[in-house]
Amino acid sequence: MIKKVSFFVTINLLMGIMLQAQVLDATTLIQKVKANIDKVNDYEATGKMITNVTFLKVPQADVKVYFKKPNKLKIKNEKGISFVPKSAVSINLNNILNGNKYSVLDAGKDKIGNTIVRVVKLLPEDDNADVVLSTLYIDEATMVIRRAKTTTRENGSYQLEMTYGKYVTYGLPDKIIFTFNTKDYKLPKGVTFDFDDGTQNNKTSSDKAKSKTGSAEISFSSYLVNKGVAEEMFK
Repeated sequence: MIKKVSFFVTINLLMGIMLQAQVLDATTLIQKVKANIDKVNDYEATGKMITNVTFLKVPQADVKVYFKKPNKLKIKNEKGISFVPKSAVSINLNNILNGNKYSVLDAGKDKIGNTIVRVVKLLPEDDNADVVLSTLYIDEATMVIRRAKTTTRENGSYQLEMTYGKYVTYGLPDKIIFTFNTKDYKLPKGVTFDFDDGTQNNKTSSDKAKSKTGSAEISFSSYLVNKGVAEEMFK
């Protein structure tokens, strides 16, 4: 009987050690990804943005994206305005990883295209934090986040999908697709667009927005990294 108890205790201890090692490994992975992102103090990026919202006709736009540590981000089109959800600030991946005030859970592996990725979940330690859960899909070969799914209290759920090229060493994508719930989508004050059905019926557009998803796709042509960005760019 004593031997059986001793055996089960040993098994439980081994399982505990294995689970702890798994968590530590995931934590190290997050640290390496963050170190990659932390190379960027600021940037100015040029690109084209395509906004897909079912109840709006939004033309393709030339955009400038400005970033400055720790969490300043601004997207401006050729007319000087941006029309993406409030939660789009999390296009800045540093915003997801900033602070280290979260528990890290290893969720195994998955596949994006032909790439095997590690799945890591971040659970904020602050019960009152707006972010409830972040799930990151990490390419271990390049230490970049290929996909990020975030659930928030105030701004719904959204997903980022990234592809990388010549700026991969900075953790900066060549293309990013931001998918969100259109019920959380709000136009900037004073800005209007044509609805797909050709009407200006706000109720109809509101009904269409329910239980729908929209996306903002940005393809970057160039970055100016760590060259300094003026504060006025974020006003």
